[in-house]
Amino acid sequence: QVQLVESGGGLVQAGGSLRLSCAASGFTFSSYTMSWYRQAPGKERELVAGIFSAGGSRNYADSVKGRFTISRDNAKNTVSLQMNSLKAEDTAVYYCNAKRFLTNYWGQGTQVTVSS
Repeated sequence: QVQLVESGGGLVQAGGSLRLSCAASGFTFSSYTMSWYRQAPGKERELVAGIFSAGGSRNYADSVKGRFTISRDNAKNTVSLQMNSLKAEDTAVYYCNAKRFLTNYWGQGTQVTVSS
């Protein structure tokens, strides 16, 4: 059974930091590109950051470059998102995603709320 379980969300003041984690199971984690997406109320889900299977290549949305860092631990089947200098516009539900070719897995999401 495939599971992606996010944790680490919460309420933080603008300028603060949060670290999201995603624990994966039920598939060959090291073979998948892992990403974080987010969806704010009334908006479409958007890619925040991604990291390829070997962990060497990362990509970020322009809005988070320099503030967020994605990392993965293939030995522990986890992917993390370190979020610094948070802004009110970062408020959203954050989702963990695993993708390999046409296969896509999603977590249930974790709420991040940044108060201004």
